[in-house]
Amino acid sequence: MSSMEVRTRFAPSPTGYMHLGNLRTALYTYLYARRNHGKFILRIEDTDQEREVPGAVELIYTSLKTAGLTHDEGPDVGGPCGPYVQSERKKMYMPYAKQLIESGHAYYCFCTKERLDEARAEAEKKGETFKYDKHCLHLSKEEIQQKLDAGVPYVIRQNVPTTGKAGFDDVIYGHVEVDCDTLDDNVLIKADGLPTYNFANVIDDHTMGITHVMRGNEYLSSAPKYNLLYEAFGWKPPVYVHLTPVMANAQRKLSKRKGDPSFEDLLNQGYLTEAIINYMVLLGWSPRGEREFFTLKELEEVFDLEGLSKSPSIFDTVKLNWFNAEYIRKLSPEEFLEKATPWLEKALDPKKFDFARLGQLLQARTEVFNQIPGMVDFLAEMPEYELDLYVNKKQKSTLESAKAALAFVKPVLEGIDSWTEEDLHDVVMAAIPESGMKNGQVLWPMRIAISGRMSTPGGAFEIACLLGKEETIRRIEEAEKRIQN
Repeated sequence: MSSMEVRTRFAPSPTGYMHLGNLRTALYTYLYARRNHGKFILRIEDTDQEREVPGAVELIYTSLKTAGLTHDEGPDVGGPCGPYVQSERKKMYMPYAKQLIESGHAYYCFCTKERLDEARAEAEKKGETFKYDKHCLHLSKEEIQQKLDAGVPYVIRQNVPTTGKAGFDDVIYGHVEVDCDTLDDNVLIKADGLPTYNFANVIDDHTMGITHVMRGNEYLSSAPKYNLLYEAFGWKPPVYVHLTPVMANAQRKLSKRKGDPSFEDLLNQGYLTEAIINYMVLLGWSPRGEREFFTLKELEEVFDLEGLSKSPSIFDTVKLNWFNAEYIRKLSPEEFLEKATPWLEKALDPKKFDFARLGQLLQARTEVFNQIPGMVDFLAEMPEYELDLYVNKKQKSTLESAKAALAFVKPVLEGIDSWTEEDLHDVVMAAIPESGMKNGQVLWPMRIAISGRMSTPGGAFEIACLLGKEETIRRIEEAEKRIQN
């Protein structure tokens, strides 16, 4: 590894889905590495064994692969800084913790849960934030050795200075610093011998040569403590980029528990990967200039840290739908049909309907693929509808004129032998003048009678052609009965 090489990392916990905020972090981390011809590293942070979900690690691989974010090093591809799974690095952390004990930057703590709970309750009573009182820092070498020999359970704590300031520089937030006396002596190694998230993070980032750490701004408050650790080891800290959150609305962050979608949910709803990526990159980053549409390849060439936003971004489904619709229009008819077919099959029998024709009619009208079943289900079964649908001011259609229109158009349709869109159009349009009605006064009721919908993919002739002659005429006869009554 050359000292100048940019190395970024995405370090998710295996929780069972790819949160959109996480996807955006992964995207920015990936793009920054690519833009600078560096390395993008995947690390799995699974130290919180209770929260781990079976199959979650596979889902991380799948999500990144689907999104097109190829990592250069990681558990599944290997690399010079492995293992890339935190639980497999278990043995690495204790020696570093002991090094800090030697240098006085950390110490053994033998306090029982009871003592800590009491102190916590005491602080709460006084309305103070609980902070460990450095009780075990004052044990002598002999006392410590005795307890260790006797097998008394312990944790290892960071020895945070009681005076002075701890700070760091952030690309988005500038210089951030806090008074050391507000910081707690965090646990570095837990009683089970495993590192805490905060400690493992610092050791892993350093030993993997990470140069730029991009993560959510919920870690801003921990970063001063991280930097104290870097200083204690005499290591150079990485460049920090704390990203502002993706919000569901002005009040709250996106959250799976509140029913906000994950990346997988959006894919299952029929959003195109390219549209999701294009939309997500602009949630918190502005390109130079007016342009909004970018492929991943193009983003790899233009992404920069200067465009990152200082204010939170709101995830707007309407805007995502707009992006998705634009991407759907760009598909070739063949690609659209291939993606639309599973959705058409949810509502229609492919043996009975011309999916290729439906694809042509639907492509310009589809924003998200999951809308398709609801746009075509009337073909499989005539829906319930209100008679006032026949009334349309613009088409000058009333219930009376609709009754006349259906009575007029039924025999015209019965006389058509080659049931094609073209013939339906030519024969009916040629016949309308004889009825003394305007085109709209005949075509509107015809479409309502055979679809029960005000808005349909295609007009009366396209629908009649899709339904076939027998079903079209049957539906018109049913409609006539309803209007009579």
